Amino acid sequence: MSALYDFTATALTGAPVPLSQYRGKVLLIVNTASECGFTPQYRQLQELHQQFQARGFEVLGFPCNQFGRQEPGDADAIGTFCERNYGVTFPLFAKIEVNGKDADPLFKWLKHEAPGLLGSEGIKWNFTKFLVDREGKVVKRYAPQTTPQSLLGDIEKLF
Repeated sequence: MSALYDFTATALTGAPVPLSQYRGKVLLIVNTASECGFTPQYRQLQELHQQFQARGFEVLGFPCNQFGRQEPGDADAIGTFCERNYGVTFPLFAKIEVNGKDADPLFKWLKHEAPGLLGSEGIKWNFTKFLVDREGKVVKRYAPQTTPQSLLGDIEKLF
C-alpha cells in the first residue's frame, strides 16, 4: 500500500475503519499507552482534537504494549481509562504492534514515510506522533517527549 487512504484500521470496538473516511482532514496519528510516563499527553491530544476538529483535524490513537508493557489492558479497559482520566473523545483503535515482524501495516508505512533520527524507521517509545496533511502525506514525525501542545504551529500551517 502506498497511500494512507488505502489502509483499514480496527476501532477499539473491533469494527473495521477505512482510513479513507479521513480523506481531506489533517491527522495526528499517535501510538499510545495507559501506563507510560508520557500518558498525561492524552490531555493535550484531546485539547488539540477539540480545538481543531471543526476545521477538519483528527487525532487517531493506536494503543501499543510493545514498550515496557505499558498498555496491558483490553479494549474496554483502554477505552474506560482514556475517557475517565483524560476525557478522550478522539478515535482510539485496537491495540497494535508498531515494530517488528508483526508491526501494523499502517505504522510500517508511516515509519517509512517519516523515518526517525538518523534515518531509523523503528519507533523508540510510546507517544511517537505522525502529522499527516489533507492529502494523506506524512509531513513530520515527532519524538515521544515532544508535547502535543508544541505542535500547534505545524498543525496551523496545514489548514
